[in-house]
Amino acid sequence: MEQLLIQLVSGAIGGNIAGGVLKNQSLGTLGNTIAGIVGGGLGGQILGALFSGGGAAADAAAGGMDIGAIIGQVASGGVGGGVLMVVVGIIKKMMAK
Repeated sequence: MEQLLIQLVSGAIGGNIAGGVLKNQSLGTLGNTIAGIVGGGLGGQILGALFSGGGAAADAAAGGMDIGAIIGQVASGGVGGGVLMVVVGIIKKMMAK
């Protein structure tokens, strides 16, 4: 449960950072946050499964959260949140044309 919370929070932060850097794709603060939360949850789970083979997730579920696992969750959630925010921003911009 802690993993998901870390991914969601870091996804929201990642979405807002991406929105600040890429002003053309920004969805506004609320939109960036929502897209970041969704992307952080999905991206964190996908990247965690791909790169750890599920082993780190099993260790964390068993109570083995160490600093490396936390950093991995923050990174995967932040990247997932930023990527989804940019994708949604691009789609929104294309639909507006």
